[in-house]
Amino acid sequence: MANNKSSQARSGKSGDAWETAARGGYFVSGVLHIFLGFIVAKIGFGSGGEADQSTALSSIGDAPLGNVILWISAMAFIALGAWQLADVFHRGQEAKDRAKAAGKAVLYGALAFTTISIAMGSGGSDGDEQSEGFASSLMSAPAGRFLVGAVGLGIIAGAVYHVHKGWTKKFLQDLAATGGRELSKAVRTLGTVGYIAKGAALGVVGVLFTYAAITADPDKAKGLDGAVETLLGAPGGPILVVLVGIGFAAYGLYSFARARYARM
Repeated sequence: MANNKSSQARSGKSGDAWETAARGGYFVSGVLHIFLGFIVAKIGFGSGGEADQSTALSSIGDAPLGNVILWISAMAFIALGAWQLADVFHRGQEAKDRAKAAGKAVLYGALAFTTISIAMGSGGSDGDEQSEGFASSLMSAPAGRFLVGAVGLGIIAGAVYHVHKGWTKKFLQDLAATGGRELSKAVRTLGTVGYIAKGAALGVVGVLFTYAAITADPDKAKGLDGAVETLLGAPGGPILVVLVGIGFAAYGLYSFARARYARM
């Protein structure tokens, strides 16, 4: 029964309310990445701040009609997460595509939960605190260090995938059309820069998780904010951080194009 519904959702109902809302999820993701990029770039310029999704969402909430925007954003994330979940049960999907869809469903579901929490005034947990708590929980389980290490290696694999997808421009396969040569060139540039920058940041997060496993210290596991701090301490760190911030903003702009032209 679930398969039939999923098939119907993919068979010629383009433009319906669910698809429109799901595309809205890509648009909201774009706004979120632009805010994140601005925050990361500010850190690179020495202005301080926390580079995590909760901070970016809180910034959106502080804008005029911010709470309304947050609720609309949460609904868009829920719609996109549900769309990805339906892909898990869609007939004809390969196992790897089902796995990717399941991962995206979890990601957008988590974003929806965080957005709703902030809209309700309960705030969101600091990204590094979430990472440390997650690593600590895993570390206390049997073979915990290996589990944390596996998570770290998985994140690194995801980082490599992002860089590869950006460098080879495979992200263009996600788009049904790009509306003309000029727009195609802009989308190609934004997607390339955005995916590579996200991959670089994810790679640092993966290394930090792996280091936490090697040292048996869950406090070494960090999220994006910790990755930015690590980059900041490297040679030429401020420049690297600013470039990552620009990359996140580029990914956000690419997400606007994806909201319009994504293959759904």
